[in-house]
Amino acid sequence: MGATRVVVIGGGIAGVSVAHHLLQLDPDLDVLLLEMEATLAHHATGRSAALLLENLGTGSIRALTSASLDYLRNTPDGLIDAPLLSHRPVLHVGTVRQDEAIDRMLAEGIESATTPTVEIDVDEAMRLFPPFRRDRVHRAIVEPDSADIDVGGLHQSFVRGLRRAGGRIATSGRVDAATQDGHGWRLDTTEGSVGADVVVNCAGAWGDVVAATAGVAPVGLQPFRRTAFMVDGPGLDTTGWAFAGDIDHLWYLRDDGPQMFCSLAEENPSEPCDPRPRELDVALAIDRLNEATTLGIRPVNSAWVGLRTFAPDRSMVIGSEPDHPTFVWCVGQGGTGIQTSPGAGLLAAQLVVGVAPPQHSQTLTWLTLGPTGSGPAEDRDDDNC
Repeated sequence: MGATRVVVIGGGIAGVSVAHHLLQLDPDLDVLLLEMEATLAHHATGRSAALLLENLGTGSIRALTSASLDYLRNTPDGLIDAPLLSHRPVLHVGTVRQDEAIDRMLAEGIESATTPTVEIDVDEAMRLFPPFRRDRVHRAIVEPDSADIDVGGLHQSFVRGLRRAGGRIATSGRVDAATQDGHGWRLDTTEGSVGADVVVNCAGAWGDVVAATAGVAPVGLQPFRRTAFMVDGPGLDTTGWAFAGDIDHLWYLRDDGPQMFCSLAEENPSEPCDPRPRELDVALAIDRLNEATTLGIRPVNSAWVGLRTFAPDRSMVIGSEPDHPTFVWCVGQGGTGIQTSPGAGLLAAQLVVGVAPPQHSQTLTWLTLGPTGSGPAEDRDDDNC
């Protein structure tokens, strides 16, 4: 495009990744990252359970995860203080009434995964997560090569790369209007006017709101609530315990130091906002967890809600708006935004600078925006929030 000024809207994991990769591809770009909150990663990024789970989401999302693995495992020198990944198996369990769901997830993992999902016996499931009530585990499957992701470390790696390459970050700057003039875009923000040749929309749940300020049609983004909370742990050595969840996404939990990280795993529609936990949602999660485990959860130490935002087909929207080619989307990450951030950020940056993706081109370039929005819908949707 020959652009020199690029404004990236949104300081979550998508925005910082795009901004970082833009300057890796073209160090001469003038890149400004705009964040409406006073701090970066205030919303979904800072509220994620953050698993690396290769068998997660639609086919295009799995391709973006594959494209992210090298960065996650071999992060460039100087961008992190410690490895981003810590191995943790992900365990899905079901009762006798959930055989069909177990079979479906097992088949999908075997057919399309880089690291196949495997079925294990109940004894092995109990070893991987000892608090299970044995009579509640009829069958179990495990994704053995998954890992926890250090969200703060990953986000900071992109911020470091961006700043070291000369990129700028401005917080507390909500975009209220974006108009095209003879020199590109003029963005009217709460902190003043900003000029740009290209605008990259990485605004997460607010992606359609940002598009509206620019006179661009929405793509139908829908945020969904996901409740999470921390409780006291069992007071045991939890080393090696799996991330455990119900096969039908009724709950999940994992150990987190001396505490347990728990979630209702719900998906309830929401407006773009800074959501607050509801007592009934937390109570329902506790009931389900106590029915499935021997943890005896009662008091809650802290609780929060994150928004997981999807396009209608549950694939990401990455690419230029057809009627406004200097308006670029990178939204709709749903529950996979952390693990796909290196690949998605690189793809969006390549499209901005006009560089064809050198790898994974057959599986990634079709995510670019077409006349009706994001790429084709596929079947499986799981949890990464």
